[in-house]
Amino acid sequence: MIWRSAIAAAVLCAWSVSAESPTADAIMAKVAENQDRAQAARAEFVYRQKMLIRLQRGNGKLAREEEREYRVVPTENGIKKELTRFAGKYENKGRVTEYDKPGFLYRGTDIDGEILTDMADDLANSKKARDGIATGFPLSGKEQQRYVFHLEGTENYRGAEVYKINFKPKKTSLVDCDDDGNSCWSGEVLVDATEFQPVVITTFLAKNVPVLVQTLLGTNIRHLGFKLTYQKFDQGLWFPVTYGGEFEVKAVFFYKRRFAIALTNSGFQRSDVSSRVRFGEPVNP
Repeated sequence: MIWRSAIAAAVLCAWSVSAESPTADAIMAKVAENQDRAQAARAEFVYRQKMLIRLQRGNGKLAREEEREYRVVPTENGIKKELTRFAGKYENKGRVTEYDKPGFLYRGTDIDGEILTDMADDLANSKKARDGIATGFPLSGKEQQRYVFHLEGTENYRGAEVYKINFKPKKTSLVDCDDDGNSCWSGEVLVDATEFQPVVITTFLAKNVPVLVQTLLGTNIRHLGFKLTYQKFDQGLWFPVTYGGEFEVKAVFFYKRRFAIALTNSGFQRSDVSSRVRFGEPVNP
């Protein structure tokens, strides 16, 4: 009968599509393998990193801002950052004042200055950072062990087919990732369907601050999340090019700030003087 043939054809088609589509775990396993190779290749390059951190008050006005530029160079154990430019400014009683050295505090108790300095040091000098970017993204095989992945399907992103994969932690923590396999991040990753390289990774806080903490301590974090983008350059090498996020912090009733963080990597150049390779514009995958 016709209806039996139609059902059989539909089942066969669905089975064929299912058989051709890799699982989320298989895709991410390839991502981990490719990331290890790509990171080793990227270790031969020096580049520039620009960092902007801005703190705004609850009324939207500027509280403090710092711009930094680094020269990132490879070392035997990872990377080393050399500060090449710095510019900072803060607002106090309606007056904006500039300063030219990291760690500047304009008074004994300068909460904004202390928080911004700690945040910049964590971003710039983290021993666990991959490619000069803070951790928290499930790229390596070890990091992926913390997460559960789900393939949402495929889509077109800037002219290339990508897999859209959601992830969430197996064990959720409000503190951070730790050696026990906990994680505070959930999110989404777009993976190039041909080269199995990450294109865009977006994260957000997997668990909200408990209501009891908000009520008793007046402390809360809203919209906490980050985005990391990669682009393909000449010779088929992929580099992380942008990293950033915005979030709000309210602490012990009286302190409220909106944080904005932006990092940009550019000017990639092979560190070996015998074979200078400078990359120009990124290549669409």
